[in-house]
Amino acid sequence: MQVNIQKNNQGQTLITLLVFTVVAMAIITTAVSIIINISKSASIVESHTIMSGAAESALENAILRVLRDPTYAGESILIGETLVEITVNGTDPIEIRADATYGEYTQAVQAEVSYVNNRLTVTSWDNLY
Repeated sequence: MQVNIQKNNQGQTLITLLVFTVVAMAIITTAVSIIINISKSASIVESHTIMSGAAESALENAILRVLRDPTYAGESILIGETLVEITVNGTDPIEIRADATYGEYTQAVQAEVSYVNNRLTVTSWDNLY
């Protein structure tokens, strides 16, 4: 006598496919999330680099302007797409500040200079956060 044993495997392939699909979707979602975060971080770093360069350039320009004209009080200038506000305060020491705005970010650089006997000396230079 022969016994026929039938195995019921009809739904096993579909369940395996669904499990692999769910795992693949989880991996892809995580990878896309990581890529988006890296892109945002790179954009922020680039913005800060642009702002720092613009603020420092404006500060150097302001130091030259103070050297040529001790009554210089500051101005607003546009460097590329970055708006920089320059303010000059004091007489000895003279405090010069450049606030750069690029998009939604702002960076400030400040320097103190002394102007004695037609000689301009930078005594401090700081990035303000």
